[in-house]
Amino acid sequence: MRKKSFIVSCLFLVVQLAVSRVYAAPAIIPSPPSIAASGYILIDAQSGRVIVESNADEKLPPASLTKLMTSYVLSYELEKGNVSNSDWVNVSENAWAQNPVFAGSSLMWIEVGKKILLEDLHKGVVISSGNDASVAVAEHLAGSESAFAEIMNQHAGLLGMTNSNFVNSHGLPDSEHYMTARDLATLSKAIIQFPEEYALYSVPDYTYNNIRQTNRNRLLWKDKSVDGLKTGHTEAAGYCLVASAKKSGMRLISVVMGASSQNARERETQKLLAYGFRYYETHQLYSTGDELAESQLWAGTADAFKLGVEDDIHLTIPRGKQESLKAVMNFDEVIKAPIVNGQEYGELVVTLDGEELLRKPLVALQAVAEAGFFKRLWHDILLFFSQFF
Repeated sequence: MRKKSFIVSCLFLVVQLAVSRVYAAPAIIPSPPSIAASGYILIDAQSGRVIVESNADEKLPPASLTKLMTSYVLSYELEKGNVSNSDWVNVSENAWAQNPVFAGSSLMWIEVGKKILLEDLHKGVVISSGNDASVAVAEHLAGSESAFAEIMNQHAGLLGMTNSNFVNSHGLPDSEHYMTARDLATLSKAIIQFPEEYALYSVPDYTYNNIRQTNRNRLLWKDKSVDGLKTGHTEAAGYCLVASAKKSGMRLISVVMGASSQNARERETQKLLAYGFRYYETHQLYSTGDELAESQLWAGTADAFKLGVEDDIHLTIPRGKQESLKAVMNFDEVIKAPIVNGQEYGELVVTLDGEELLRKPLVALQAVAEAGFFKRLWHDILLFFSQFF
């Protein structure tokens, strides 16, 4: 079947021009900065574009970055209505702050036999980085920490985190407990989709049991664009930091694992974020439901139907290169009714200087039924003779 191709302008939103004026377009894109860490990655949160990476798929001990998944599972259950922030949670001996397993680690300082609101436990996980709070959440949601670890792994699979494995809810060392920088970026992107819960990551401090603890992500004070996410540290993991920052509508996520100190993880994170914001920009090319093309239709109650994309499409490109983008829409030259709304009938291909950046299906934005017998017959005759001309 022959294909029709239409070249269209990718960037038609006024906001792009506004963003372009914020920064002068650099003449060149320099090499990424050198980052002193075991593994790291920088991605755009909307498009998912990887801007910088090194050892991003190496399985590393995540320390308290594990709590990002603990918080994500809790956020998921809250959004589904399976639990409520007003739930009272019993503190078991396993979750007790005096559990010897937790000696010398970060704690919320909850007490065995007492009840605590689930909302407060979530703050204890995110803000205080409490290992005790993490176990209490795990037991409340799954009955035991081992069962909760299974749930964590199931969510990891659903999110596409292919190189992570969880055996506990807090991240204290275990040889079978690991994550990668890429998986942490994927997880962080998912957490941001829960805005009410994500807001916890920017809270500067939390007081429970008359003990005030400060958020360990010191970039919240050093960089006003940063509003999350989490730090981690054990001797095995080194110093780790997952950060998310937003400037001029562009949100970046950076992951630094295995830095040498608190200052180092912050410094390396800021280098990544500065590079991404300075030399790249993200545009929303198309929105769900936008009409991108119209195709002729044969044997239908209408003679044409509209095509668009299933989801919003964002693209991250080197700053100042938007005019070099080209979009091509391909679909069959002959399409016959019936047309099913939402079904794929072509594809959108976007390139930059000849390099393919994305390929997305074009779907029908409307349903069109078959025409009556005589119109179908007439169109069949026309199509038959069109083969000879």
